[in-house]
Amino acid sequence: MSPHALGNDTLLHELEQLHRTRHETFLYGSEEALKRHTLRTGQLEAEYLHRFPGRQVTAARTRAGARAREAAARVESLPE
Repeated sequence: MSPHALGNDTLLHELEQLHRTRHETFLYGSEEALKRHTLRTGQLEAEYLHRFPGRQVTAARTRAGARAREAAARVESLPE
């Protein structure tokens, strides 16, 4: 089914299912299964981003947030 035709709840459910099964498909799926999985994931993610361009982004999931975490870890590891 086209991602455009899915309701919001169904779109989110399908994305969750694909993200949950990605690792197993990558490790154990056939080349064709991996190609289909990658294609479908891209289609659904693109549709999600199209519908929700202003989605909330957690600061910790940005580059700046990652750098702040790394800096805090370095400070914590310094001898007192």
